[in-house]
Order: sequence, then structure tokens, then C-alpha cells
Amino acid sequence: MKKALISIILVSLLNFPVLVLAQEVAPDVDLMVALETLTNWLFTLLLIVAVVFLIIAAFTFITASGDPSKVEKARNFVFYALIGVAVAVAARGLVALVQTIMGA
Repeated sequence: MKKALISIILVSLLNFPVLVLAQEVAPDVDLMVALETLTNWLFTLLLIVAVVFLIIAAFTFITASGDPSKVEKARNFVFYALIGVAVAVAARGLVALVQTIMGA
């Protein structure tokens, strides 16, 4: 049974190139436009995650009641949120740099 299953999987994998070649030709997609769209989505997603982390940190600060471990946990949330924003800005800057270098 195991050998038959492995054989079926291998034969299926051999059919993938045939299926790919049978597809219609995709429209021309500019690499820079696709890269910019992807980074815009990722930038937005990372900023949303950073805002969620800041809200969690604020809630943790409020409910800490002077507990040092909870205050430290809230500070870590703020730190991670700031790292997320820095990564998002760096990613956007890197794409802009690549576009400038490639002349797009």
C-alpha cells in the first residue's frame, strides 16, 4: 500500500510540468509594480500588527497595578511594536532603493 501511494504521488508530480505548459500565457506583469504592491500590503499589515501590540501594551500597563512582571511585559510589547514599525519602514525603503537603482 505504501509503495503504491508513493508511486501515485511521484507520477502526479511528473504531470505538473505538463499542466503548467497547458496554461494560457499570463499577462505581462511588471516586476516592480508587483513588488511595490506586495510591500504596500505588507507595510499595512505590519502597521496593523504594531497597533494591536500597542493596544495590548496599553491594556497591560493599565491592568498591571504596579506588578513589575506585568509592567516589563507591557514594555516588551511596546518594544516589539516599535521593532515591527522599523521593519516595515525599512522594507518600504529597501523597495524604493531597489527601484531607484534599477531606474524604475
